[in-house]
Amino acid sequence: MAGSLNHCSQTGNKEDIYNTDTAAIASGEILFNIHCSGCHNFRQDGIGPQLTGITDAIGKEQLLQFIKNPEKLIASGNKRAKQIHEKFKGTVMPPFEFLNGQELDALLAFLHTRNLPAKHKGLSNPVTDTIAMSSLTAEIKAIATFPFTDTAMPHTRITKLDYEPETGSLFVVDLNGVLYRLHNGKPQTYLDIRKERPSFVYKPGLATGLGSFAFHPAFRKNGVFYTTHTEPPASAQADFPLDSTQKTAVQWILTEWKATQPAASHFSGSSRELLRVEMPGTVHGVQEIAFNPYAKKGDQDYGYLYIGTGDGGNSQTATTYGIWGALLRIDPAGNNSRNKQYGIPADNPFHDGKKKPAEVFAYGFRNAHRIAWTQSGKLLVSNIGQEQIESLNLIAPGANYGWPAREGTFASENIDGETVVFPLPDNDSIYHITYPVMQYDHDEGKAISGGFEYSGNSIPELKGKFLFGDIPTGRLLYVEENDLKQGRLATIKEWKVSLNGKIKTLQELCGSKRADLHFGKDMQGELYLLTKPDGKIYKLVAATQHEQ
Repeated sequence: MAGSLNHCSQTGNKEDIYNTDTAAIASGEILFNIHCSGCHNFRQDGIGPQLTGITDAIGKEQLLQFIKNPEKLIASGNKRAKQIHEKFKGTVMPPFEFLNGQELDALLAFLHTRNLPAKHKGLSNPVTDTIAMSSLTAEIKAIATFPFTDTAMPHTRITKLDYEPETGSLFVVDLNGVLYRLHNGKPQTYLDIRKERPSFVYKPGLATGLGSFAFHPAFRKNGVFYTTHTEPPASAQADFPLDSTQKTAVQWILTEWKATQPAASHFSGSSRELLRVEMPGTVHGVQEIAFNPYAKKGDQDYGYLYIGTGDGGNSQTATTYGIWGALLRIDPAGNNSRNKQYGIPADNPFHDGKKKPAEVFAYGFRNAHRIAWTQSGKLLVSNIGQEQIESLNLIAPGANYGWPAREGTFASENIDGETVVFPLPDNDSIYHITYPVMQYDHDEGKAISGGFEYSGNSIPELKGKFLFGDIPTGRLLYVEENDLKQGRLATIKEWKVSLNGKIKTLQELCGSKRADLHFGKDMQGELYLLTKPDGKIYKLVAATQHEQ
């Protein structure tokens, strides 16, 4: 399509001439996939607006200003920038001032090709079923408010609540660089990685920063816990570098911390680096680490760390021999890895490292965003999709979950920078792909939050349910845990929450059209909701559900 453009393509002003060199357009497509595709596509609005025809609608200079620093353009009173900001209230695109002139020229060249009609059309509404509203309403109670770590929205970037496994103390991470401990409902800074790691970066936002944390099941005895965070390209030699055809945007680092006094309210101790991975983009990094909370000492899975990796915004990384777009499983106490900093469990499906890196437990994910276990032993991964499908996957060791050749239960293909989905081919079985046990498409939501099976005792109405939601919209969803079976899709239902007896949406509660919803779970199995814009955490305290 790009090759058919005239050399002097313009939108009416001589200043709005776009590069039509095919190499520049190809380079721009790569940049788009790395930096932009997490929020934008060319079919429908997502986290940000769809971009078909954007170079016809907006002048080149204004586009450049918006890409470089959207917040500055909004503050200047620019009419269109303000309209977009109001439409996507609560969401401000991060600045991309780090892109040089040649890169910006290439990115705009690619965007300009998207003004032409698409050559191929896939399924516009792949999942035709709609999600029904159930009669379930949960009463929530605000238990904590976190300090703002940014003047722009979202004011906080709290994304994970978890517990120290022996005492049950609650901890919450803010992507901007702070791991908090909750004490009597008040957040206390436990670890400030900005002080511990001078190379730490959390901008341009999206998924960069202090990604995740996990306490070793024997933390109170050994003082050991783990974090993931981002640093600039070439900060140190990577254990898993990108190939020479891809430019590195950030490095993700897995760190082991050893507290001198595990019972202390603030971390003091030592640390060591276990693993460093290069990523082509600032999205879909190493955003999740977790231990199996049901594994006891002596069990095969005890002390093994699971790590969710994304494709870094470039689907091609998921097709290479590497750890991108995968669920990893390592023994942090071992030393038989290539870098000798951790161990490879003997029962890992690729432990010999021939077909896949020995760390890989399962693969074929765009963004293995959240990991959860059920009481019955199911291992689940929430996978944030590209342009169509959000999914929950039941993990089998060594299984391929399809990305980028599949998105959910559909064939997918990148056509002119856009992921288009089609029905599965007749000979699909020969590819041995494992499909989701739950999915929804983008007319129902935009990005799955991950979630948990309710395993507490305070709310009997939630027993047997796996509760989750949609990150941007704050929509609350659930499936019955018994329905999560390989080879079938569970029925999704919506549920509501009430605060002080009044039913409210999370968008209303946080004061933003982008709720930025995440879930947490405590040692007793009770569930929590986190919203970034207002930095609040709510606990589910009661529920009602009527027979339908």
